[in-house]
Amino acid sequence: MKLKNLIAISLAAISIVSCSEKPQKYASYDDYPVYKGNDLGVTYSAESSTFKAWSPEAEEVRLNLYEDGVIGAPYATYDMKYDGEGVWKYTVKEDLIGKFFTFQIKQNDKWLGTTPGIWAKAVGCNGDRAAIIDWNSTNPEGWENDKRPEMKSFTDAIIYEVHMRDFTISPTSGSSFPGKFLGLSETGTKSPEGEKTGLDHLLDLGISHVQILPMYDYGSIDETKLNQNIYNWGYDPKNYNVPEGGYSTDPYAPNVRIYELKSMIQKLHSVGIRVIMDVVYNHTFVGAESHLNLMAPGYFYRMKSDSTWSNGSGCGNETASERPMMRQFIIESVKYWINEYHIDGFRFDLMGIHDIETMKAIRAAVDEIDPSISIHGEGWAGGECAIPESERAVKQNAPLFAPIAVFSDNIRDGLRGNWTEGDAGGFLAGKDLDETIKFGIVAATNHPQVDFNNIIHSNAPYATTPAQVINYVSCHDDPCIVDKLKATCPEATIDEIIKMDLLAQTIVFTSQGVPFIYAGEEVLRDKKMVHNSYNSPDSINEINWSNKAKYNNVYKFYRSLIQLRRCHPAFRMNSAESVAENLRFMESEPGIIAYTINAKECGDSWSKIMVILNRNKEPKNINLDGETWNVYLKDETFIVEEKQKVSNTITINPTTAIILYQE
Repeated sequence: MKLKNLIAISLAAISIVSCSEKPQKYASYDDYPVYKGNDLGVTYSAESSTFKAWSPEAEEVRLNLYEDGVIGAPYATYDMKYDGEGVWKYTVKEDLIGKFFTFQIKQNDKWLGTTPGIWAKAVGCNGDRAAIIDWNSTNPEGWENDKRPEMKSFTDAIIYEVHMRDFTISPTSGSSFPGKFLGLSETGTKSPEGEKTGLDHLLDLGISHVQILPMYDYGSIDETKLNQNIYNWGYDPKNYNVPEGGYSTDPYAPNVRIYELKSMIQKLHSVGIRVIMDVVYNHTFVGAESHLNLMAPGYFYRMKSDSTWSNGSGCGNETASERPMMRQFIIESVKYWINEYHIDGFRFDLMGIHDIETMKAIRAAVDEIDPSISIHGEGWAGGECAIPESERAVKQNAPLFAPIAVFSDNIRDGLRGNWTEGDAGGFLAGKDLDETIKFGIVAATNHPQVDFNNIIHSNAPYATTPAQVINYVSCHDDPCIVDKLKATCPEATIDEIIKMDLLAQTIVFTSQGVPFIYAGEEVLRDKKMVHNSYNSPDSINEINWSNKAKYNNVYKFYRSLIQLRRCHPAFRMNSAESVAENLRFMESEPGIIAYTINAKECGDSWSKIMVILNRNKEPKNINLDGETWNVYLKDETFIVEEKQKVSNTITINPTTAIILYQE
């Protein structure tokens, strides 16, 4: 053999060894390689499928192929080859459509459990095996022409938070798809009393966004036992990039859940409603056995100095968003939901666990796609975190990650009472929390007439613009507003509960910022006094749509508030400067909050607006300084057909609001 050929063979052998050599051990997670490709998981064609998995310290990685998504041993197992940058690779040269797969890594001489990997986009029932599917079969007709409804400013949004199952699982919903994706977008449904339910209800109510509790694949529901009335909110992520199978009509068929979720979104878009996805990147359902940890043990999580799991989520673990591959995973996941499912916004659960730089990077990546896609989250954590508060996306750091919005626990607890104390009342119960409510009215922006030393949960403004604050009195967490009012005012009659409820929502919808309501509040839902209904049965969580007829006055009041806000931009200013200049609080006695808005300067059809709120248990006279006003709202009645004028003084009754205007 010639010397030249020997050299060539030797070089080829060296090349093969270097391509398949095992990855090195690293001194710390900071030294882990960062893979910039977007092809982790499986890349399918009819001729071949290439599988890639990122696991920098694995000693070996196996690829397992299955005929079924749930049962049976693998029909083939392959040893993957190390391909550099922490990535293992294997190509199968045949058509694998309809097959399922898992990865399995060996680290520290131990084989870990099988996992579909963290990049799975389709899975079998219960999400333990990834699926290889025909993605063309997942698009409803006309999907390529689907467009998100127009939104000029986030302050134009009216957010309706809903759990997929709550909305239609009750027989009173009249839905043909109870508890399913398709139920949320179904039209023509009615309650037993003939009231509109489902999508027709949402359209009549007038909301702009539905914010859906977790609808990715989560771990607490056994999808093989859906007939057993198993319930969970879903804050226990399993497969981040796959829809929850329990909300589909067939969790065993991987493409069905994808098709039905897209169909739901397409229908909502067609009638002008945007879809916000509740995302929980801050923790996983389990720790050591999670798909994240089975691919790169320890890397995706924060640990304490004693090597135990940090638990800023209160759920047993917290993810390490500051690590490059976790940050990249979250960013790519958000982009995937936008591009594949046309999602219009994201609500970040316990956003205060994530680091500020990651949240800013997410916002920047989303802006490149569509700046109108909204991002907001909870500006707090569920426990002590492993990184300093100064680095985290908590409420008080909001100026550092603007324009991402945060929920206002100020106005929430100011209105209803502290969330940790079940029987502690707030403004609605007559407590002196007037400054906190004023802080909520100006959307936590800097206002010269607010005493920041006399508000709860904050001692300084934190919103750079009104669009950075979500105002609400109730959400899925803790008691719903009706139950909270029953706890704080145990002697109150149902009529008194309703008066407090309507006053609360009047404050929410006339405050600057972004209003938010919890599904069913508009028909006076309750949850049987259950404080934390995350896994309570349908009998606790379902919306009883017969309430819509029973409390039709409540429903119509909510609808009128939404119409008021939609018609009058004075309630949705876009800058802190505009709020400070145009919204002026009037001098008033304790228990009365009154303010005017120079509406003309806000582009409103009214020239001036006055809002008066009374938490007192007796009527109060308000001096109008000799001016003449038109009455729009008084004693829970909207006056829209014919004008009712008032001059000099007006009497406001207990636990009510008055809205006046000048043309």
